[in-house]
Amino acid sequence: MQALVIVAHGSHLNPDSSAPTHAHADTIRSTGAFDEVKTGFWKEEPSLREVLRTVESEEVFVIPLFVSEGYFTEQVIPRELRLDGWDVSAWDSDGLSADTATLVAEDTGQTVHYCGPVGTHEAMTDVLVRRAETVTGDPEVGDGFGLAVVGHGTERNENSAKAIEYHAERVRAMDRFEEVQALYMDEEPEVDDVTEYFESEDVVVVPLFIADGFHTQEDIPEDMGLTDDYRTGYDVPSEVDGHRIWYAGAVGTEGLMADVILERAADAGADIESAIATVREATRKTEADGEPGKTDTDREPRETDTDGETQAAGD
Repeated sequence: MQALVIVAHGSHLNPDSSAPTHAHADTIRSTGAFDEVKTGFWKEEPSLREVLRTVESEEVFVIPLFVSEGYFTEQVIPRELRLDGWDVSAWDSDGLSADTATLVAEDTGQTVHYCGPVGTHEAMTDVLVRRAETVTGDPEVGDGFGLAVVGHGTERNENSAKAIEYHAERVRAMDRFEEVQALYMDEEPEVDDVTEYFESEDVVVVPLFIADGFHTQEDIPEDMGLTDDYRTGYDVPSEVDGHRIWYAGAVGTEGLMADVILERAADAGADIESAIATVREATRKTEADGEPGKTDTDREPRETDTDGETQAAGD
């Protein structure tokens, strides 16, 4: 028997934080690719420390639903899963190339294929593009459009910016969008000044965050000038300084994220090629039914878990 375990940050204060994780788990579960599909969280139940005990399978593929390599992927998750003999050098990574380390969980005896985070996998580039397609309602979007890939940015973890630049460069190499720019919340170039970095009249802004929360729903829309108060909502697209800004929200909420999770597992040796094809087709059909231009005018103010989202977004 083989199991898939998706591990994420979660939040005690933001109930939306874990929603993408559960949604992607449901998508993968429906393919029947694994005997079991489980989720585990740092700040929610089931906890990282207990999640392997909920799994009956002897072989487990663990996929971190994080944007970058760093403290959580290199220290917290291996420690909480009690991976015997774990050493970050097993990944032999430059901050973008973490792949797979096969270890044994000390307390359960299971064989664990511990994989690198989804955010650095090359398949994430496709999800960024799909996010642009979804928010504009145009599967051919690109001609005449600019694309901004937005990250948190932090001096605490240089790998956070590496992931943003990596995917921005990969999208740029597609030669699909007129302009592609990596922008950040806490370092230059800043997303606050998004219109200064584009000549294109239409700009799609996609935050490379796993879940929507304080930063993606409140900070970024206000910082870009989409609204003076996030509680009143904003139009998609919104007119800002002579540009139309198509704000997409967190990339991790896109259905195609399930494909990146499966790609990570396949790289680690899981025989799931048919499931990958199924997910790609299923998410394309589902998202084609959505409507672009939604506003968020009815969302009530809420408490936020700032640290939780920051860590989940940039590890």
